[in-house]
Amino acid sequence: MAQYLPIFALLVLGLLFGALSFVGSSLLGPKKRPSAAKLAPYECGIVPDREPPNRFPVRFYLISMIFIIFDIEIVFLYPFAVIFKQLHTFGLVEVLVFAVVVLVSFLYLVSNGALSWGPAKRLRMGMPERTSESTIARVTATPSSTPGRAA
Repeated sequence: MAQYLPIFALLVLGLLFGALSFVGSSLLGPKKRPSAAKLAPYECGIVPDREPPNRFPVRFYLISMIFIIFDIEIVFLYPFAVIFKQLHTFGLVEVLVFAVVVLVSFLYLVSNGALSWGPAKRLRMGMPERTSESTIARVTATPSSTPGRAA
């Protein structure tokens, strides 16, 4: 029973820490709910005029998975580098197979566009030549008729 005492003590300390964290948060935290003004999004002094997209781009996760794959590959290559002379041909073949599998997975991800970030860039035509009619139309436009602006 004495060998389980440290495990029990650690469990009690963990539960105590969790409970005290909740109690401390409720005692030290704000007592009232934030107002609508504090909950409103605010960036660089400009109130946004449209809602942010709901979905997060999947490419971010693909980039992070590529990073993890190569990070794991490096972790597995360190022991190989330490005992390279003891492994001889068998070790070299095993590391080459591992590297080929990682390379094939990387090429698959690249072929599916994992590293192409953002929308495809297309060449746009330049702005049309300004005339007095276009300038007058732009200046006389009311703020409520301008797209993307609230009255």
